[in-house]
Amino acid sequence: MSLREPVELLDPRTIGPVHFIAIGGAGMSGVARIYHDMGVDVRGSDQVDSANLRDLANLGVQTWVGHDPSHLAGARTVVVSSAIRSDNPELVEAHRLGLRIWHRSAALAALMLGREGISIAGTHGKTTTTGMVAIMLDHAGTDPSYVIGSPLAATGKSSHLGGGGAFVVEADESDGSFLQYPSQIVVVTNVEADHLDNWGTRQAYFDGFVAMATRPEVRYVVTNVDDPGAADLACRLESTGTVRVVTYGESEQAEVRLVDLDLEGTTASATLVHGPTQGRLELQVPGRYNLSNAAAAYCVGSLLGIRHQDLLAGIASFTGTLRRFQLVGRVNDVSVFDDYAHHPTELRATLGAARRAVTGQGRVIACFQPHLFSRTRDFAGEFGSALTLADRVIVSDIYPAREDPIAGVTGKMVHDAVLAAGGDSRYVPDKQDLPEALAEEVRPGDLVITLGAGDVTLVGPVLVGLLEGKA
Repeated sequence: MSLREPVELLDPRTIGPVHFIAIGGAGMSGVARIYHDMGVDVRGSDQVDSANLRDLANLGVQTWVGHDPSHLAGARTVVVSSAIRSDNPELVEAHRLGLRIWHRSAALAALMLGREGISIAGTHGKTTTTGMVAIMLDHAGTDPSYVIGSPLAATGKSSHLGGGGAFVVEADESDGSFLQYPSQIVVVTNVEADHLDNWGTRQAYFDGFVAMATRPEVRYVVTNVDDPGAADLACRLESTGTVRVVTYGESEQAEVRLVDLDLEGTTASATLVHGPTQGRLELQVPGRYNLSNAAAAYCVGSLLGIRHQDLLAGIASFTGTLRRFQLVGRVNDVSVFDDYAHHPTELRATLGAARRAVTGQGRVIACFQPHLFSRTRDFAGEFGSALTLADRVIVSDIYPAREDPIAGVTGKMVHDAVLAAGGDSRYVPDKQDLPEALAEEVRPGDLVITLGAGDVTLVGPVLVGLLEGKA
């Protein structure tokens, strides 16, 4: 479902009862929770049971496992995601009944009406940066509302309806939904071609960010001057004179600058310089990329008038979001992590952090599940090159998500690309075989990290169980 043309938004308290198709999804459940917290009659279904589905049911939301047209009885609005196919029986029934059908982004955008909207966009780093902004603003006592694409590690929640004026959202570019949000502050962490199955060309993808950053409500755009795509966007915006551009990064040209970086281990720190003011930025999460995300969050807080020291303290309290360099367990001096990285640039950043976290003779063992046939086809060679940062790679077959298979496109393309780039790779197509394959590989001191946007996240806990059984 392409969302190049935003729809008219209505007061969310006037559109119920609201039925969410695929209500158990990470993004959908967060929006549904806020509607429920506002007092809107919410119900929804999902294809499979999940912790999110059960959590919503415990709140009093009526939920179903499985999709059936009868679930729409009494609904006035139906909310869907881009993953919902046109032949979904509930969506077919919604069309037949003439109900209001909103994409998740419209349902989320409606919640932002009357608030200080803050959209966090970019090819990489959206989830972490959104989480950092939410935690930072909450630590400063502003009680923001937020919707994040992954739950916060500290609370297990991905959304919150706050009493303050700010509403922070993770703005997804994959289907164009970031064009929907009424935001006064926009953050662009980076711009690097992705989701070409929807956008078609790299230029169209870039132009989507331009369109998002020049919506009439936007007053400030925060961009990463170290990233070529985001820097190009800043130049494009500055030439129009329609918005105030705030830059951050390690470059001397950055308005908010990072210097004296310390990237060792599973934390990171740097000195943050903002004009005549500076202070040490201490993170509980690793990697240069997370320092960059933190600088973006700082810029948002500064624009909202929060004191420098309060911003640094708030960011320092951030403990991560789930599936972002998340520790699954440690057994016999083997550390097992899980990460959502599913683009070559994300793999390079995550594996670079993993490399610095290993000590002694320990190795980095990467278990990668490619996500989407189209992305695998478009970036197989770059995936292979990025994965050579690991000492040993295991590649599984593709997690299809919303896509149908493409002839000749399999995970073996990535495995072959790793070998061609000089890496050490093993192809294990079936996800069910991955825990045992990894257990055969590891030795004390190793760091294992599962990578991908699909269900490879299930592998780490099983691996930990196997290692404990051998202890």
